[in-house]
Amino acid sequence: MELDDVETIAVLGAGNMGHGIAEVAALAGYTVTMRDIKEEFVQDGYGQIEWSLGKLAENDRISEEESEAALDRVTPLVDFETAVEDADVVIEAVPEKMDIKKDVYSELVEYVPDHTVLATNTSSLSITDLSEVTDRPERFCGMHFFNPPVRMELVEVISGEHTDEETLDLIEALAEDFDKTPVRVHRDSPGFIVNRVAVPLMNEVAWMVHDGEATIAEIDSTTKYDMGLPMGSFELADYVGIDVSFDVLEYVESVLGKAYEPCPLLREKVENEHLGQKSGKGFYDYEDGEGVEIPMEEGSEDIERRLVAMVANETAKLIGGDVADPAGIDEAVMLGLGWPEGPAKLADDYGLDELVAELDETHEEKDHPRYEAADYLREAADEGGFYGGEEEGGERFDYEVISVSVDGHVGHIEVDRPHRMNTITEGMLEELDDAFDELQDDELDVRAVLLTGAGDRAFSAGFDASTASVGSGIDAADTSRYGQQVFGKLEGIPMPVLAAIDGYCLGGGMELATCADMRIASEGSQFGQPEHNLGLIPGWGGTQRLRHIVGEGRAKEIIFTADNDYDPETMYDYGFVNEVVEVDEFEDRAWELARDLAAGPPIAQKFTKRAMLAGRDDTDAGLEVESSSFGHLFETDDVWEGLAAFQQDRDPEFEGK
Repeated sequence: MELDDVETIAVLGAGNMGHGIAEVAALAGYTVTMRDIKEEFVQDGYGQIEWSLGKLAENDRISEEESEAALDRVTPLVDFETAVEDADVVIEAVPEKMDIKKDVYSELVEYVPDHTVLATNTSSLSITDLSEVTDRPERFCGMHFFNPPVRMELVEVISGEHTDEETLDLIEALAEDFDKTPVRVHRDSPGFIVNRVAVPLMNEVAWMVHDGEATIAEIDSTTKYDMGLPMGSFELADYVGIDVSFDVLEYVESVLGKAYEPCPLLREKVENEHLGQKSGKGFYDYEDGEGVEIPMEEGSEDIERRLVAMVANETAKLIGGDVADPAGIDEAVMLGLGWPEGPAKLADDYGLDELVAELDETHEEKDHPRYEAADYLREAADEGGFYGGEEEGGERFDYEVISVSVDGHVGHIEVDRPHRMNTITEGMLEELDDAFDELQDDELDVRAVLLTGAGDRAFSAGFDASTASVGSGIDAADTSRYGQQVFGKLEGIPMPVLAAIDGYCLGGGMELATCADMRIASEGSQFGQPEHNLGLIPGWGGTQRLRHIVGEGRAKEIIFTADNDYDPETMYDYGFVNEVVEVDEFEDRAWELARDLAAGPPIAQKFTKRAMLAGRDDTDAGLEVESSSFGHLFETDDVWEGLAAFQQDRDPEFEGK
């Protein structure tokens, strides 16, 4: 069956995950039946969909018409046969208990059409075991959404032992049609990718507190502020529900052994029904206490090293067991958990040799199998990392949220947070500041800079306000001034800068692109300065630089309307984009143009930029720089090379002398 053949989707379960999946499917245009065992359950789920669609419309994420149309596509039902008799795909989202799920599938196969594909939203249970209850194990797979499905981008697409490739291709295509990012899980392994990384990490921090090695405050300070994770480990456990992590651990232990033995501290919390936010108490007290309070300065390098070692070991087990490759693991964890970088890259940056040594030392001390270094971790350490020691594509530099490399005479800066639409953080500003300096090192001989965004969804969707240092004392005006300084440095780099824009280019991301000398965009890219929608103004030079490119009238239009949907053709007409390129040709054209710019006369290019900047608000000053530069250039070797090449009808080979 192809995606075009899918019209009706049945969702079994109307709880948080079920009604969320039903809403996502309806928004994508599918006819949806949502079934649960009681009328009150399905009506409650339907009401939640209605509320959520209303909020999306209220926040201008969708129109009122789209909201009403999506709701009309959802039919809440209790009768099992009616719910599934016309379904092309069934997505099961009933409680995470093997017996309950098997009972559902035993009944499902009595009613469902022969062509229907079955998918389970299980977060950890065996796809293979569930598929064998049905009459079509080859057309059964995992389709694991993350909570809340409407907002979370990741979907793990999991193969069982019997699943055929056609089924996986269909469910992956369906996830993409839901506007989600599918990540393939190639083997049916407990916890799949995200839970297999997250839950053992939760278990380890619980063991550290249980054994008196660290406090909750020290661990959450380390994970949130030192490691940069979105939430502290115990804060996250309370948010998700301690019982959820505990249940996953018990299941994984039953399959993979004592290395996943749940910490007694977790068991105690579950037995006392201190499950986190939903029960009012967990590791933090939300009833009688202040809830989550995490100090910023209590982090520990020892804690960080232990936790990164545990994450690296689990990552190695997934790779060595052919569950997923490093890139798939990194993408899944960044999307599913919001980590600033994936566990494979995190471990590589830390150094696998050091992490193996940490595990060996801890294993010798504690004699517990959870510290046994995986064979593949040792192999990867010998090979220089999960991604290997050498990277192709020229010289590379060590940054966290940007990638910097030099290929020939082209310096390439890539904003590298695709899981966050390449939004810009305060830390990224610092890295860009350093990178702009580094690429001007004479020894590198960089003659042009190519600026891109990682992935295919965004050049940069603006500033990530959620990463601002709350409570750090940093003034917003100071952040604005620093951003202006960094972007001004880019504008003043003495070589051509090309911004290659693929996807969203919004807010601070558009201000970054404005600092480039030239801009090309793929078809379907999207531009805008939406700051006025937030009661703000562009704060990194956008009120000044944009008017010099498109004129004051157009600049005011773009800023005042705060629209997010300026297309590349319009921005080409406005003079902001120099060239609009088909998506399939975009990357090749970006590098072709960057290399063409790098082949130009470096000294003349530097003086041209200097004269234009000097004359931006003072024509006479610009003309003076122009004339003095013109005279200087006649003393350079590049001029004589250019004249000789012209006379000999060949391409010049400029050396910047």
